[in-house]
Amino acid sequence: MKEVKAFAPATVANVACGFDILGFAVDSPGDEIEMKLVDKPGIVIKDITGDDGRLSRNPKENTATVSVYQFLEKIGAEKAGIEVTLHKKMPFGSGLGSSSASTVAGAFAVNALFDNPLTSEELLPFAMEGERVACGAAHADNVAPALYGGFVLVRSYDPLDVVRLNVPEELCCAVVHPHIEVSTKDARNILRGEIPLVDAVRQWGNVGGLIAGLEQENYDLIGRSLQDVIVEPIRSMLIPGFDEVKRAAVYAGSMGTAISGSGPSVFSLCRGLDKAERIANAKVEAFKAIGIESDKFVSKVNKVGPKIIY
Repeated sequence: MKEVKAFAPATVANVACGFDILGFAVDSPGDEIEMKLVDKPGIVIKDITGDDGRLSRNPKENTATVSVYQFLEKIGAEKAGIEVTLHKKMPFGSGLGSSSASTVAGAFAVNALFDNPLTSEELLPFAMEGERVACGAAHADNVAPALYGGFVLVRSYDPLDVVRLNVPEELCCAVVHPHIEVSTKDARNILRGEIPLVDAVRQWGNVGGLIAGLEQENYDLIGRSLQDVIVEPIRSMLIPGFDEVKRAAVYAGSMGTAISGSGPSVFSLCRGLDKAERIANAKVEAFKAIGIESDKFVSKVNKVGPKIIY
């Protein structure tokens, strides 16, 4: 294979109670990358579309190509020549894993370009390094679901231990992205360094309940567990109208609604695509009522992850 085009999906991280340890993939939005082998050694970013000039064209500083360097070193092909075109189709600072979609698309595409010598598990550390370039920390709660598809639990970082979870067949997601931007670093800086034990115990119970609900396909238990008593009360202050949007989602039938990643996107889980559409529309209207336009994305939980377009 001399040329490939790959897609990697957006992701919802934290999933209410699972700060830095839970995430799942959705069908859209996502990033695309074109990659081809060329005679001249080295990695060259030929073009980037959709970024308004915000991303570095230096391949050692771009999240989409850092993972490519890692891959080539792993397989002993450092002298390969690769030309890259990145198509950013995701908003920046959205809480939907924009940087992780780019780095996963890069890792997945280069693996396909060399006839898939590595497994998804072997590619994950490379994708995490791309995430480090983007936000300063090699978190896996976005890159793992983007790479694996479905729902994942990051049980441990040292050693890295990522667990794929069951996804109930009718579990759907309604994500609404308001047209504001929240910096991941800013959203981290406002968090408390310590939490009361009573809050920690409630959060642990919700994490366990959510995982049990997924495994048992118990939608009621999933809904009861989608509560964040630690991070959401603080980060929601960065999202105008959050409480109103959350109430609108509940009235429309959401099992649970919370901040996607570091925000400002707000996700809801529910049973069935028709209900997801109604919930998304209700959240769009709630944002519009306070003068904020937004985009909606409705899908089942994406069990596939990245894919080759050609």
